[in-house]
Amino acid sequence: MIPLPTPFSQIPRYPLLYATPSPIHPLPSLTRTLLQTPYTTPTTNKNNKNINITLHLKREDHASPLTSSGNKYRKLEYLIPDILSPTPKYGSLAPGPDHGTLTSTTASPEEEQLKLHDHHKQKKDSVTLVTEGALQSNHTIQVTSIANHLNLPQPVIILHKATGGGYAQVPDKSLFERTGNVQVAKLLGADVRVLDDSATVSTSTPTNKDEDQDQDGVHTIFTTLQSENKHPYWIPSGASLHPLGGLGYARCAFEIAYQETQPQPQPQPGAAPNLGRMDYIFVACGSGSTHGGLIAGLKLLERHEQKDTSTARPRPPRKVIGVLTSPTRPRSYHENRVLQFARQAGRLIGIEDVEREITMEDVHVDERFAGTAYGEVDDATGDMVRLMAREEAVLLDPVYTGKVARGMVHWVREGEVGRDWVARGGGEGDGVGVNVLMVHTGGQSALSAYADVV
Repeated sequence: MIPLPTPFSQIPRYPLLYATPSPIHPLPSLTRTLLQTPYTTPTTNKNNKNINITLHLKREDHASPLTSSGNKYRKLEYLIPDILSPTPKYGSLAPGPDHGTLTSTTASPEEEQLKLHDHHKQKKDSVTLVTEGALQSNHTIQVTSIANHLNLPQPVIILHKATGGGYAQVPDKSLFERTGNVQVAKLLGADVRVLDDSATVSTSTPTNKDEDQDQDGVHTIFTTLQSENKHPYWIPSGASLHPLGGLGYARCAFEIAYQETQPQPQPQPGAAPNLGRMDYIFVACGSGSTHGGLIAGLKLLERHEQKDTSTARPRPPRKVIGVLTSPTRPRSYHENRVLQFARQAGRLIGIEDVEREITMEDVHVDERFAGTAYGEVDDATGDMVRLMAREEAVLLDPVYTGKVARGMVHWVREGEVGRDWVARGGGEGDGVGVNVLMVHTGGQSALSAYADVV
């Protein structure tokens, strides 16, 4: 790994992932299908400006040994030290404290792990994790998994809304209520509760930090748990509204940069020996902190790379494109939210003037593939899930990664990558080519719930 600079390297983290990075591998069959050209031959498609484009996949669904590996484990690694702390800074329903400093200027990583172990012994007998998500939520499964991994005695309380997440679309409601991630949650021992929509309170202000909290139901549960001395700890949807929620993918940016210098995992004839730089990164934009964290991490990474003058020709900065997975809110709402999360993570990892260094120009959100509703599967997304399975033997999910793959494929097939690359100063037909990366955030454990629509 590329060493993280301070203060980023000093922020406590509890490892949940494998010791090696989650794999990045090419998608040669899909690349050939899209571009109709041999793998190493520059395309003649005028829209792509004679640029050789190669597709890759980062397998966050293979990142952790825990249940249903996906992007939330990276986020939760940075939450666990606070969860296990005798005096957590976060986790209440009230707005969190100022960020202050999360760093330890004197303790080594080994000493931090010993502290976490001691905190674990003190705290685990009382803490109760409370979280929320749609009925087929991947996030809630991963929160429940870490509770089991940490041997927390209290079951995780999962709060689901009565509708949403594809429930309205599926013909067999009872099947949807007992398969996929619902079944996994029960196997893990979660305390699953469905909130009545009439009892929930959601604000409509885009910048309100409590927007995703079902206030009435959650406050009642918190009051009860506190009276029972069970110390509830609140993890909002996707961990995005948690002040530490963007750190995992800020770190992931450094992991990707390290992998770019490593040998090709599946070398193709005539291909470069190393993986090469990932020029475009496509990721799901749901709750927003995966997208925002990557933006912050790449900004910090650029400082590191500016010190390296060995590159013969500078390339345009990497571009992160968040593909919206829900049409409920306008694109501007999500752009503001991602910017907020990127700046929040940026402050913590050591970017001094985040308002100047991270701006709306860094936030790219594509709303064209969100479909009709969150969790509902449109025909084009279903087709993409099947295409990836048959071309690359890779399973996607219909809620997030199926839509992201649609976005990536569209950008390549319609020449948007090529035009954007040249417009930003990239070389045309320079023999280097452009690498396009999609982040696979997991979610396959929900597939069985969508058996009638995929």
